[in-house]
Amino acid sequence: MITKEERQRIIALMKREVVPAIGCTEPIAVALCVARATELLGCIPEKISLQLSANILKNAMGVGIPGTGMIGLPIAIALGALIGKSEYQLEVLRDCTPEAVEQGKRFINEGRISISLKENISEKLYIEVLCEAGGKEAEAIIATGHTNFVFLRSNKEILSDNRQPATDETEEAQETPLTLQKVYDFATTSPLDEIDFILEARRLNKAAAEASFKMDYGHGLGRAIRQPMDTPVVGDSIFAHILAYTSGACDARMAGAMIPVMSNSGSGNQGISATMPVVIYAEETHKSEEQLVRALILSHLTVIYIKQSLGRLSALCGCVVAATGSSCGITYLMGGNYEQVAHAVKNMIANITGMICDGAKPSCAMKVTSGVATAVFSALLAMQQKCVTAYEGIIDEDVDQCIRNLTRIGSQGMNETDRLVLDIMTHKGANC
Repeated sequence: MITKEERQRIIALMKREVVPAIGCTEPIAVALCVARATELLGCIPEKISLQLSANILKNAMGVGIPGTGMIGLPIAIALGALIGKSEYQLEVLRDCTPEAVEQGKRFINEGRISISLKENISEKLYIEVLCEAGGKEAEAIIATGHTNFVFLRSNKEILSDNRQPATDETEEAQETPLTLQKVYDFATTSPLDEIDFILEARRLNKAAAEASFKMDYGHGLGRAIRQPMDTPVVGDSIFAHILAYTSGACDARMAGAMIPVMSNSGSGNQGISATMPVVIYAEETHKSEEQLVRALILSHLTVIYIKQSLGRLSALCGCVVAATGSSCGITYLMGGNYEQVAHAVKNMIANITGMICDGAKPSCAMKVTSGVATAVFSALLAMQQKCVTAYEGIIDEDVDQCIRNLTRIGSQGMNETDRLVLDIMTHKGANC
């Protein structure tokens, strides 16, 4: 039984982790850090020096920056200094205009930006910014969370210093410990008026998907799935609609559309994958709004639970985690009980664990779609009381142990994979 106090802690946790974001969260977090350092400096910087963790570099290299038509960190950094407002958090660049983009291009061409890899740090999410102008300087550091400022300095005055070895995920997991049973109980028993805030995820992420159907974003996977629905290859089915809407929203986001999406645990793609499959299944099977709210809460909170031990960034593709959440939500909407939701989780972990993250980019839509397709299959099997057994691979009888097995692989076992992926990405030929 979840107490009222514990329920309020979980709601607060969800409201911290499920927030709107414009653009890929890694370059946007860099822009946010630059914006804060610029504010502390009190003028436009003459020089901006950045030191970033490998995972931030990896996730910022190939993704579109909203409102710019450009790819990569330099324009995000320039706009963070020129028009960014730190109070906007992950919507820091929402005031972007064509004039600002032109200013940003000049800023880049003047050679004011220096980017390097931060060596010998344990944090996978680390952004250090030093802004200088007229003999003054200001420094800002974000670590462990996309909006978590751990150090602020204006000239020689240290305004705040919260740098410490422990990660916010570790602390948060201790403050609000979750299990899959607790996640399920919270989603299915909480008063509706306390959790219906999750419907904003439906509004934002569905709008992003529908915008993608009208424009040619990224690889256009959502449009490609949606347009030929009268052909036998895809067909006009709930499954096809789930894939189209989920990949479409990702197409728009990864291409840099100036469209907000509801993120989860610092990732817009995770927010999309935890939302759209559940929304489309609920709408097309005529479920009630209460059923949709509870399914979305189950989906999003499952993602938060898994990310507590996996961490914000890892070598493991986030769509594996997010699609596991949506599989739980779909199973619930199919009439599944806790046991069947646990079956769905095991089926997911047995299938697509190990999918690598090779940075944020337009082709993430394909990985998201693979994860979501697996989510539907896993739910269908779960409803037939079928799941991968403890005799097979990394699956354990205990579903929470299965989740820990998944996150150990992603946070520990794939570290060398992460280094190799970054090495490949940074040493590709100029024509790639």
